[in-house]
Amino acid sequence: MKEKGAKERNAGKIKPGIADYIAGEAASFVGVLTPHLPQEIVGGSIPQIPGTEEEAVWNAASQATGTERVHYVYSIEGGRVWYLASPSSTLASNPDSWCPLAAALPGNSEYWDRETVYLYEQEGMASALRWDQETGRMQVFLGAARTLLPRVQSMDANFVTINAEVARPIPWKNRQLRTEKLSRAASMALLYAGLAINFMAIIILLFQYAITNFVKRDLASVKAETEKVSVDLMFNALNALQSDSVKHMVRIQELLDYLARIDGTLVKYEVNKGSVTWEALVPQSFSDCGGILKGCQKNPGLEADGRVRIKGSI
Repeated sequence: MKEKGAKERNAGKIKPGIADYIAGEAASFVGVLTPHLPQEIVGGSIPQIPGTEEEAVWNAASQATGTERVHYVYSIEGGRVWYLASPSSTLASNPDSWCPLAAALPGNSEYWDRETVYLYEQEGMASALRWDQETGRMQVFLGAARTLLPRVQSMDANFVTINAEVARPIPWKNRQLRTEKLSRAASMALLYAGLAINFMAIIILLFQYAITNFVKRDLASVKAETEKVSVDLMFNALNALQSDSVKHMVRIQELLDYLARIDGTLVKYEVNKGSVTWEALVPQSFSDCGGILKGCQKNPGLEADGRVRIKGSI
């Protein structure tokens, strides 16, 4: 019997949602609600539009009660949304409560069919929930028990009295309270994310510090590679300086100096794959291909200026 009672209490306990855990309010969440019949309650149904049930019920409940500060519950069945609503001010003295009449909404624990009238009585107040057989509209009655119960029991219908101890609690919903809870949850989520990022950054910095100060560096191979590259660059520079340019410039200057003495003119000096050929114009009386002009040869005929063309090679 004790185990059965414990199971029944656990079955009637409301558990905190994800937003409560994120907002850090799971510890203060009230899971056991007190049955309470508000002094003012309305009910009805609206067509179901998937994904917009919450907004549609709040809008209908606000219009029915004349205020946006409204508590409401609803269930979905047969393509319609069935709801009960009460102004938030009527729950001022019973904030952690639920209305047992909500357990009789279609799809909830105390609902049987639409031919049944559901009754609940508390502290001299009574309420009834029924469906009009002609129009199919849901009707909610609320008033003193001594006047309401005889009136309802005179109807030709089956009656079910809701037992709040057995029925499954249906907690009230409030749009403003839910919005504020989601805001607190979002703020806490941002705080947790920031702390996590900072913690990761600190770990990375500490790891980098450990690598920088405690890991032994082996720079011998780097130093050897650097020295090798430096030596190669020096050899390349030396080879570039040891070209034949200077030698040919000296040779050209020698030819120019010699030809100037014999009234000759250097007209060609060509270096091709290591071999040198040159040509010059000299007077007709020139006959010495020795010395610096060693091995030169005369071309037959005279040039336009009356001089002779000679050729040589090195």
